[in-house]
Amino acid sequence: MNNRLKKQLEFALEIDKEKNIFRQTHLSGHGRNENDAEHAWHMAIMAYILKEHSNQEIDIAKVMIMCLIHDIVEIDAGDTYAYDEEGKKTQKEREEKAKERIFSLLPDDQKKELAAVFEEFEEAQTPEAKFVRAMDNLQPLMLNNSNNGDDWRAHNVTAEQVYGRQSKTRAGSETLFEITDTIIKENIKKGNIKPLSENN
Repeated sequence: MNNRLKKQLEFALEIDKEKNIFRQTHLSGHGRNENDAEHAWHMAIMAYILKEHSNQEIDIAKVMIMCLIHDIVEIDAGDTYAYDEEGKKTQKEREEKAKERIFSLLPDDQKKELAAVFEEFEEAQTPEAKFVRAMDNLQPLMLNNSNNGDDWRAHNVTAEQVYGRQSKTRAGSETLFEITDTIIKENIKKGNIKPLSENN
């Protein structure tokens, strides 16, 4: 086996560990906690079927690979819950170290390619990155809604927090933001998300 193939296979085996990183969000039907690999797979399929709703024209192949790798760093860095303000303070540093170690398993050209795609997602400036951000927000929102808001209630999540995160959905897709806005309002009415008035 040549060295290039050896590195590629080592990386392929290493990323299997993403299946062990569990998120706060539960599977639909009140199932167990979802893992990072399931989240990424779900996002990638959603991106493909929802691509027509992007605000701008996108390279869907790039979008799908971005979906699939955006949380690989959590193998080392762990999952930082969307509304964990304390965890967010060290998130960037933890994920940078993880990115360097994990992508360095690959041959140099592929390390640079995937690290660049990861950085593009983090910066959220391109049409592709903005659409992936929309998927990253919509996917757990759909699951939380399907589970009658159990995860939002468990974490005392507020409308301000949810809207703060979903503002990034709007940058990728106005159409999908309208859907998320409806879901949020319904869950505020049900008492699953704390209304803004309680936090002013």
